[in-house]
Amino acid sequence: MENNNKNTRDGRNTSLWQKNTSGAAASDGLDTSRTFDALIVGAGITGVTTALLLQKAGRSCILVDAHNPGYGTTGGTTAHINTFADTTFAEVESKFSEEAAKQFADSIAGSVRLIHEHVETYEIDCDFEWKKGYVYSQTEKETKELDDIFDSSLRAGVKVEITNEVPVNAEFQKAIVFENQAQFHPLKYIQGLLSEFEKLGGVTLGNTLIDDIKTEDGVHIASATSREIKAKTVVYATHIPPGGVNVLHFRNAPYRSYVIAATLTNDEYPEDLVYDMQEPYHYFRTHEIDGQKYLIAGGHDHKTGHGDPEQSFTDLINFTKQCYPVKDIYTQWSAQYYVPADGLPYIGKSPGASDGIYTATGFNGNGMILGTVSAMVLSDIILNGKSEYEDLYNPARIKPIAGFTEVIKENADVVGRFIGDRFGVQEIDSVAQLPDDSGEIVELDGQKLAIYKDPTGKVQALDPVCTHTHCIVNWNNAEKSWDCPCHGARFDTDGTVLTGPARRNLQPVNIGVK
Repeated sequence: MENNNKNTRDGRNTSLWQKNTSGAAASDGLDTSRTFDALIVGAGITGVTTALLLQKAGRSCILVDAHNPGYGTTGGTTAHINTFADTTFAEVESKFSEEAAKQFADSIAGSVRLIHEHVETYEIDCDFEWKKGYVYSQTEKETKELDDIFDSSLRAGVKVEITNEVPVNAEFQKAIVFENQAQFHPLKYIQGLLSEFEKLGGVTLGNTLIDDIKTEDGVHIASATSREIKAKTVVYATHIPPGGVNVLHFRNAPYRSYVIAATLTNDEYPEDLVYDMQEPYHYFRTHEIDGQKYLIAGGHDHKTGHGDPEQSFTDLINFTKQCYPVKDIYTQWSAQYYVPADGLPYIGKSPGASDGIYTATGFNGNGMILGTVSAMVLSDIILNGKSEYEDLYNPARIKPIAGFTEVIKENADVVGRFIGDRFGVQEIDSVAQLPDDSGEIVELDGQKLAIYKDPTGKVQALDPVCTHTHCIVNWNNAEKSWDCPCHGARFDTDGTVLTGPARRNLQPVNIGVK
């Protein structure tokens, strides 16, 4: 792997998974004269699993990441493996059909089996454990929703029962429990898959940003820094298709999710997975590393670039302390996911792209299972020309009508941010007015700027216009990044792209010292 053998992420905060793993092992360099059967862009769980399945089937594959494996959401997940999803089976029944809900459940069950199969077959030491998953309600409204989850799960063929106990210090009206849930260490898992991929002859490249792809005579030619990569098939496993405006950018809304890893004053760590029904919901589980147990708690999600990340961390910590006897916060971090307009992920041929270019996005908060589902669906389409789930997840689908309501709402929000964020910017006379180690959108000498002052007072000034669709970025003080509130592109303090869909960095502005 052409990288610095370190696990970095798309934010300044370090996840629990980064703290005890090193980067992926190196592999051979690239033969630029070679034409691969498949180029997979993005080395998270979706890309790595897809690459392994294709390579295992005899296809020659190259896996490319702009940074390092697990750099994005895979390195920031809470790593729950469920037979149910954030989009409930009741919602799928309502928006699609009862048969679609059964298909959704079947594909999820298949992904859980595949993850376990990989762990067993390749003897991956990734702390995989089978668990139960408890979901509980606390209000009449939540109980009605829980009843819908229970009934629709049974109709979809998912095993679930009513229970009178939940491993959390909280009063509840009703609770259900799902069997055969699981958890693992996500970075150790994908590193295990990467190792097998490379043993089979797969090629991996890190620190390689794909700038553009053109198609000539059925071969896709990807332009990267100082090189070209040729392949017959391309898979974008980048969470959201990068580059210019794509219809999927308007059918998915970006969200940030917040996570803490805490130690407790006693040994009351939950043995299983726990979820409440609040909006947004909270979730808990335990993970043991080097003999130390950690309570992993997540929640207080909000749209990227819209909320207050520091407040979300504060609220999550306070809520967790109500449920468990917290001693210390070992680490805290956030991650990004995309909510699809109609509730189901988009997996298949990329809309508007040349034949042979595929994508997978819209995993909601279920990246581990739906990223694996994506690998199953895409590998089947590429290898066999079809998948039993391709119609259900077709990115070009235009039904149901319910999805259009969300599309209209999200796009109205995008327009609002595009126009509204250009007004009401604080005017300053000097950057000396701004505090150290923080950022702000300001107007200085008639020019709107994104200004960050590092802990030493050094100033970095940028054009605040996102290079994707020209919305104004917002400052994320928790992760020290500039986040776009429209389609979720994120930039480092110096303007470097952290996550797409933007490909180009924010432009630096020379303001001198004022």
